[in-house]
Amino acid sequence: MQKFIAEPSFWEILPEASIGIMVVRAMKTADEVSSEDKAAIASILNEANATANQHLTSNTISENEVVAVWRRAYQLFKTKKGARCSIENLLKRVLKGNPVGSITPSVDIYNAISLKYALPVGGENIDAFVGDFHLGIDEEGGKSFLPIGEEENAPTLPGELCYYDEEGAVCRCFNWRDGQRTELTDDSRNAILVIECVDGARLSELHAALDEFADLMRRFLGAEVAAKGIVTKNNPEMANAGGAGMKVMLYIMPLFSLWISFSVPAGVGFYWGVNYALGIVQSLVMQKLYSPEQ
Repeated sequence: MQKFIAEPSFWEILPEASIGIMVVRAMKTADEVSSEDKAAIASILNEANATANQHLTSNTISENEVVAVWRRAYQLFKTKKGARCSIENLLKRVLKGNPVGSITPSVDIYNAISLKYALPVGGENIDAFVGDFHLGIDEEGGKSFLPIGEEENAPTLPGELCYYDEEGAVCRCFNWRDGQRTELTDDSRNAILVIECVDGARLSELHAALDEFADLMRRFLGAEVAAKGIVTKNNPEMANAGGAGMKVMLYIMPLFSLWISFSVPAGVGFYWGVNYALGIVQSLVMQKLYSPEQ
């Protein structure tokens, strides 16, 4: 994945929306997270379940503004019958006294952020993407999609808003349901994490949520935050720092340095050569150890 792109078709129906994007790398797998940190994450999730009550001013889920704004948004594009925003499903559980439980450390962290700020949060395995990551209206429909927990293809509908790449849909009906191909698992190390806001008045809360999200990923999963930012109508794309562009730099820069070394003292050229050789070896070893296919 080179970049995330929110297409013009998205902004045509939701011009006030903002999308928080974060790319994280070298996350600890579930097995690598200590029992103490797992307990701390569970405590944060429990606290977020309790905090979520502040967003619920009515016992009718659709009458709460943090849900109603999404109900209105979902009326602007074609959806599968019964599809609802992910935050509605989480808050409905809180309303019914059935708090959101633990799944995996990474998922628990983004569910905690979602509940605390009443904003939809999702995550995908960035290594599973084919081409760029898009958000837009699928005018023709038919993008391949295998839902989590299902065995049959459930393609997108004509006019449906979805996340997608060159291989097919990634998440259907905006943020309703994720697919198996790019889902985060216990062994996922690299991810793209998304926080969505369709209420222009809550932009500051989106910023706060994204910052806290990044802090928790660093603190508990040891993740490197390679890229973080807010995508808006005026800034509809975000590059994937550390992607293929960085790989090109890794292998091209030594050649450039070799050319420069002819015009500097031999000791400097030798230092550069050894430094870049060690960098390439380190990169190859890390790719071998943390290959997504393993």
